[in-house]
Amino acid sequence: MHVEYTLAQWSWIARNWALMAIALTCLSLMLFLVLWLSKYVRIILNIFVDTPPPLSMGPVDFQRLEGEVVRFRSFDGTSLRGMMLRTPNRSAYRGSIVFCHEYGSDMYSCARYTRPLVEAGFDVFTFDFRAHGDSSGGGRYKPLQWPSDKELDDVLGACAHVESLLTAEGKPPEIGVFGISRGAGSALLAASSDVNIKAIVCDGAFSTETTIISLMKRWAHIFARVKLVYESHPDVFWWLLYWLMIRFAQPKLGRKFPSVARALRDMQPRPILFIHGRRDSYIREDQTRLLYNLAPSEKYLWLVPGAKHNQSVIIEPKEYAARTIAFFRRHLAGESVEKSEICSPAETEVA
Repeated sequence: MHVEYTLAQWSWIARNWALMAIALTCLSLMLFLVLWLSKYVRIILNIFVDTPPPLSMGPVDFQRLEGEVVRFRSFDGTSLRGMMLRTPNRSAYRGSIVFCHEYGSDMYSCARYTRPLVEAGFDVFTFDFRAHGDSSGGGRYKPLQWPSDKELDDVLGACAHVESLLTAEGKPPEIGVFGISRGAGSALLAASSDVNIKAIVCDGAFSTETTIISLMKRWAHIFARVKLVYESHPDVFWWLLYWLMIRFAQPKLGRKFPSVARALRDMQPRPILFIHGRRDSYIREDQTRLLYNLAPSEKYLWLVPGAKHNQSVIIEPKEYAARTIAFFRRHLAGESVEKSEICSPAETEVA
């Protein structure tokens, strides 16, 4: 049968074919974008999971401290090992501090950082994060150097254990926390929800999202063959890649990765001392500066010349001890201590 089309019909067909062609082109571009992004999200996920952390401890360069070893529970029920170090002079007791060790270490590393605090009148409770030392791991959990809700549960469990001991002894359940690297980030996350944490020392703290984005930019030329992929992109591009990656990572790894930066923004004001090595090539000093700028007052920043990641205590052991003792004396024990003994304004303003 012969069919003749009117001019109006031909016009309708042309318009619809044009719309279909545009729709197919848009669909093709979207499909290409999804495939392209998924490729780089997988690469970034590998960076997130497999990036080796910096050498944190190395050879043990300290004499271990021994105390009362206990078992206690993380907030999600995981069995953890802890140890209470009591100050020798009980009449000079000044307060209790929870120590959060760095990734790949254990509770005994506290001796490197907190021995002077114990001698100065503070009790220190140190513990093994899950899958470290003699603490349980459980399930498919694999420790990474990024603080997650699992490490947050561990710190909250340690804080609750110490707070219950203080309450049983008739003392106010007010504590300090002292964290190193991943332990510092976990301590900040815990402080955003535990109002009994009154003072925080963070050595080598970092924001997961800004650190990963920094690593992405630093290594993009290795995994991207075309310069257009990694040159001249606005920050929103890198944040999009991070957001996509973390949405894949959390179900794959069976945990969430809360934002340390957001926790600081939402935190009720409390004193924080940030310590960072100026030769830290892994977590650069601008990462700690970012957290310092987000933190509520009262806050301090000590940048240690010549120190690499977690090495400030080795480069300046006497000053490290003096500053951390002064900080906890002022902000946990409530003693009259000049701010300049902790950190001078000139140090905070170092560019």
